[in-house]
Amino acid sequence: MTFPALADVPHGFVLRHPQLSVDLERYEAVAKLLPWHGEHIVDLGFDPSALRIAEQVHGALVTLVDSRSPTLSPGSDGLITNDPKVLLGIYVADCGAIYLHDPVHSAIGLVHSGKKGTELGIIPNAIEAMQRAFGTDPRDLIVQLSPCIRPPAYEINFADEILHQCLTAGIARAHLHDIGLCTSQNLQRFYSYRVEKGRTGRMLALLGL
Repeated sequence: MTFPALADVPHGFVLRHPQLSVDLERYEAVAKLLPWHGEHIVDLGFDPSALRIAEQVHGALVTLVDSRSPTLSPGSDGLITNDPKVLLGIYVADCGAIYLHDPVHSAIGLVHSGKKGTELGIIPNAIEAMQRAFGTDPRDLIVQLSPCIRPPAYEINFADEILHQCLTAGIARAHLHDIGLCTSQNLQRFYSYRVEKGRTGRMLALLGL
């Protein structure tokens, strides 16, 4: 899946594998999906070694990475970079992946935000981190929210709260995009942690320069 708002940068949202069974815990499922995800990384024009991922502990830490950084950023749920040799990656299976693109300063961010991360303010943290690191003006940022779980399948509408936090942080409404799809409603396309009771795969959000 790709998003028109991000047409100027390499990106993707890798959906459910159409045939591979991943009735497994998170790390086993991700390991089994590595070849599938690797194919999509190559399709975007990157070597798999370019991938930088967050540990994803449902926190609010955002880390600046480049090609010298380790593959995994411990304790982080968000990543930012202006290094064209890096491809940012976030795994999701109901939580939201939020893509951030600053076309003025050629910088990007990718954030994992579900109920906890949204409550902790990881989105404002990521925007502030891009301001500090790259001089990003929030009014220039293009923001895209991936498919995620939504009411009535989930009692908390964190997608709406993410959009509200973006507007409060100064993102222009015209630059704020939400595909509006619920991951729990189509298990042919998406993995859903809630519906599949934790034993499932992960979609992979990817963003580069």
